[in-house]
Amino acid sequence: MTPRVLVVEDEPNIRELVCLHLGLEGYACEGVGDGREALRRTENERFDLLVLDVMIPSLDGLSLCRAVRNGRTNHDVPIMMLTARREEPDKVVGLESGADDYLTKPFGVRELVARARALLRRPRQAPGRKEESEPSVRIHGVEIDPARRRVRVEGRDVDLTDQEFRLLHLLATHAGIVFSREALLSKIWRGDTYVTVRSVDTLVKRLRRRIEPDPAAPRFLLTVWGVGYKFADV
Repeated sequence: MTPRVLVVEDEPNIRELVCLHLGLEGYACEGVGDGREALRRTENERFDLLVLDVMIPSLDGLSLCRAVRNGRTNHDVPIMMLTARREEPDKVVGLESGADDYLTKPFGVRELVARARALLRRPRQAPGRKEESEPSVRIHGVEIDPARRRVRVEGRDVDLTDQEFRLLHLLATHAGIVFSREALLSKIWRGDTYVTVRSVDTLVKRLRRRIEPDPAAPRFLLTVWGVGYKFADV
């Protein structure tokens, strides 16, 4: 089937440019200029790629990204953020909101298309995905409900991005098993060519900040020096 792409950009010229070049690649590209309209679309229609501008009216791109990740219809869709901000903290905020890639304006259309192509190569789970049929996990005070994409730590609800959820679920369901950075890279990013093993370290740090009582002295996500990471043994 032809991949469906939703471009959320309030500047008509940029929106039309992105749709034009992605359309030339054979993708079915649709554009909207309003964040709330985009949220309504993503709650009711399944897309294969979202291209989100950070600064859009009614609902900004970061909030929209978080809402999509916490939803059901497109929780695992690849997301590329577009922004005029070049500072590293802005990029970190975008990635921590659940984006898979980050492109600053002005950008070259060849780079945009190449990155979109790489994200679209990443396999996605079909509706009714395997995770939803898996039982809940309870270990060391951490509760993971795959069907509801819900995580509680010692009775406290914790909001996670899709990548953070998949990392936690993978490690918690294999407690005590050590995963190398390379193994985690292939399982969590699933074919994205714009990441490195350092991305694994960054994701682990983000997840620790969300679930560990003291991220500097982790109880759940443990580092195995020289090898990789594991969830604490049962």
